[in-house]
Amino acid sequence: MGPVAFRPRTIRRRIGTGLFSRVAGPGGPAARERIHQAPGPRWFGPDRPIRRVHGDASMFIGGLRALLLQSLHPLAMAAVAAHSGYRSDPWGRLQRTSTFLAVTTFGTAADAEEVVRRVRSVHERVEGVTSAGERYHASDPHLLAWVHATETDSFLRAHQRFGRQPLDGPGCDGYIADTARVARALGVADPPRNRAELAACIASYRPELRATPQAREAARFLLIRPPLPAFAWAPYTVLAANAVAMLPSWARKPLRLPLLPRFESHCVRPTGQVLTRSIRWAMSPPPAPDRPRDA
Repeated sequence: MGPVAFRPRTIRRRIGTGLFSRVAGPGGPAARERIHQAPGPRWFGPDRPIRRVHGDASMFIGGLRALLLQSLHPLAMAAVAAHSGYRSDPWGRLQRTSTFLAVTTFGTAADAEEVVRRVRSVHERVEGVTSAGERYHASDPHLLAWVHATETDSFLRAHQRFGRQPLDGPGCDGYIADTARVARALGVADPPRNRAELAACIASYRPELRATPQAREAARFLLIRPPLPAFAWAPYTVLAANAVAMLPSWARKPLRLPLLPRFESHCVRPTGQVLTRSIRWAMSPPPAPDRPRDA
């Protein structure tokens, strides 16, 4: 029972620590402690669907799908290309996004309100003109609604396909209603509150969508040229393939992404199941009595 007995635990700890540091940044452990342990009321109780979805490893696949889908709106893509630093600082952008999701989902109401205030302040400063002469402003409720709808749709679909405990019908509607609370705080005027409203919202944007050169370049960066160490390429390829496989056919063609239904169903989807289970295993240590497993 020497050190060999602890090797799986050591491997698990190293993988989990590496993933967490990428997602949460150097201040991640302290931020996690505050988010989950600080006393005070929360926006969402422990039984709310948003906690189940946002605490699951399926978020990795859902997040990448959301970014690809969001890129099809030319004004949203222009704002991202000009102001987000997704190419020069992709990990920083990921860490800021993951922190926002964690605080608004699990943190105290006071902390959630503060992080929303900071994001709204940033949005107020993001504005410009596209190459086609169209003006954009990140605080535009119409653009905010598109970003919100694509994220909600992507996170939910990924969870229903790869999550440890998929939601039932009322649970899916409950998740959408939960995310609507965050969306309203960010400035979305009338966010969808159930599956029918979410589908109608996304469909209403279809006439505005197109793949600009910026969108195709973003897709290439996200899928083919992300800044990753060599050992991460294989799992990231699995993640990317499953994110693409979950896109609707109308989103793939303009981004020049392949559509191979049989191959995706029989070959790609099983790899996504293995990947999410592996991430879940690495990042979910046995819970303490006072701490939820998905913390």
